[in-house]
Amino acid sequence: MEENALVTETRLNFHHLHYFWAVAKEGNLTRAAKRLRVSQSALSAQIRQLEEQLREPLFERKGRGLVLTEAGGLALEYADAIFSTGEELVAALRQGRRREQVLRIGAVATLSRNFQESFIKPLLTQPGVKLRLQSGSLDDLLTRLSNHELDLVLANQAPRREPKRAFRCRRIARQEVSMVGHRRRRSFKFPEDVQGLPLILPGLDSDIRAEFDALCEKLDVAAHVVAEVDDMATMRLLARDIDAIAVVPSVVVRDELQSGVLHQYCIIPSLFENFYAITVQRQYQHPLLHSLLTRDEEDLLDMQRPRGVTKA
Repeated sequence: MEENALVTETRLNFHHLHYFWAVAKEGNLTRAAKRLRVSQSALSAQIRQLEEQLREPLFERKGRGLVLTEAGGLALEYADAIFSTGEELVAALRQGRRREQVLRIGAVATLSRNFQESFIKPLLTQPGVKLRLQSGSLDDLLTRLSNHELDLVLANQAPRREPKRAFRCRRIARQEVSMVGHRRRRSFKFPEDVQGLPLILPGLDSDIRAEFDALCEKLDVAAHVVAEVDDMATMRLLARDIDAIAVVPSVVVRDELQSGVLHQYCIIPSLFENFYAITVQRQYQHPLLHSLLTRDEEDLLDMQRPRGVTKA
């Protein structure tokens, strides 16, 4: 009798899980109850029983809606897999498909695409791993990280300290910042040759811009700014297409430097772009994160550096 009671206690009630799954997808108890054609009280009772069995709260109220807790986010991942198993079974038998392990990464829109590629590259050859890459503003991505909708955020600036959101921020790499352009130059000296030249600079919210402006002020250099650009992909295009010098992390224009489309005039002394990996403290940390975040910084930078590039 005791053994049967233990099996009953540990065996998951899939009826309760299905009701939880429906509410999690809708984000609203009323809509889920209507779709399932049950009363809200009956639906709430089923979810409470599931929470009691799992010994974890799965939802918390925010306004009129329901938001998943960390345990709820994990339960939803399992529920998605469980309720898609029937559809996957035929494909698995016919095609030998495996269930994928999903890692959700958010990257700020201004972050170098080359850096992102270098960072995720080790995962792209791992069987059974699927990446979901999303971009957005830092504030938006941090909110989604706090709500357990992302596992990791990549950024080029550290998040502000907030009492209610304890982010774990780790610098994973830093990259030299260069002055580059499409015209070949016999020689170029910093800061002497910067005076009066047309410059393409990162936007005013960029850490690189703030440090470059401070350096110019310290060295008494009057910067002639013709464009301020937040998006690194746009900066690459402008550096290639107009007669101006771009102040940009070397990794951003790695391919153009290798091919000779752009030329590196100098590396700006003591100016770097920092790359951060931001997570939150979780009881159920994603198993793939450890290997990504414990790589040696030099190994990561080696994958980004242009090969055989010299100053113009």
